[in-house]
Amino acid sequence: MNTPSQFWDQRYGESGFSFGDRPNVFLEQQQHRLRGGMAALVPGDGEGRNGVWLAEQGLDVMTVDASIKGVEKARAFAAARRVAIDARQADLMAWDWPVAAFDLVVSIYLHFPEAGRRAVHRHMAAALKPGGLLILEGYTPRQLAHRANGSVGGPPDVTMLFEPDTLREDFSALEMLELAE
Repeated sequence: MNTPSQFWDQRYGESGFSFGDRPNVFLEQQQHRLRGGMAALVPGDGEGRNGVWLAEQGLDVMTVDASIKGVEKARAFAAARRVAIDARQADLMAWDWPVAAFDLVVSIYLHFPEAGRRAVHRHMAAALKPGGLLILEGYTPRQLAHRANGSVGGPPDVTMLFEPDTLREDFSALEMLELAE
């Protein structure tokens, strides 16, 4: 069985962008919450589409991904778009997460098994400066029914998906501005 980094290296080793070169739509819809100069962390940013977009908005961006192929593509994408990002390769489960270092953490479709999810979510919250903002989009277990009907996306393991109540619990130390399904 492949490790997550091997899985994503294989996926990102193909030509082009696996998820396109446009930022996530939900992230774009949050543009009104962003301010130039914010320090942003984008864990699991893959080929860099979200981190590069944030840098284009004037943010100081660090992206972290398990895939070296994704990190290399993110660096090249940022250079092609003439923006700077600090793209790093690391296993988020073992990474030494910064504490109180970021104004913004962006988690787009980043899923882990339950115990790992809780740990990563704790690290995300702790990485925020006081008053910092977390933007997260992920799949609920209902995605499995959509997959059965031909939709793509999301892990096939229900334990890696989450409900709104799961997020309320994982991020109970944060004030919720918006939580929608």
